Amino acid sequence: MSLFKTVPPNVVQSIRAFRVIDLQVEAARLGQHFLYAYCAHATTKQQVLASIASSFHFPKHFGKNFDALSDCLTSLVYKSGQQSGFLVVLEQLPNTAKFDKEARETLLDVFRDAADFWADKKVAFRVFYSFQ
Repeated sequence: MSLFKTVPPNVVQSIRAFRVIDLQVEAARLGQHFLYAYCAHATTKQQVLASIASSFHFPKHFGKNFDALSDCLTSLVYKSGQQSGFLVVLEQLPNTAKFDKEARETLLDVFRDAADFWADKKVAFRVFYSFQ
C-alpha cells in the first residue's frame, strides 16, 4: 500500500505526520529521486539556498537566488532526460529576521511552480517541509 494514498502526485505541503525515513523508503519503492535538505543551521536566504544547492548537488555556478533555484528544479533537470519522479524534503526551514515569512513563502512558491512544471509533464514532484 502506498504511503501516498491521500497525497497528490504534485504537491507542496507540511511534513506533518510523515517521518523522513518513511518518505525516503517510499521514494525508493517508487523509483523516484529523494532530495533532502536540512536547513536548521541557516539564518538567511543565501544560507538556505546554499544548503539546498549543496544537498541537491546543484552545479557549482548556482546563483543562490530564487530564479536559479527554479531553473535547477525544472529546465536543468528536464534537459537531462526522462525522470521517474521526485520526493523532496525541506526540513527545519528557519524563522529568522533574515529569512522571514515572506522569504519562506517565496521559497515554497518556487517549489509549487516546480510541482506545476512537472505535473504538466506527468512526473510526480512531492515536496514536504517543516519550519523551526
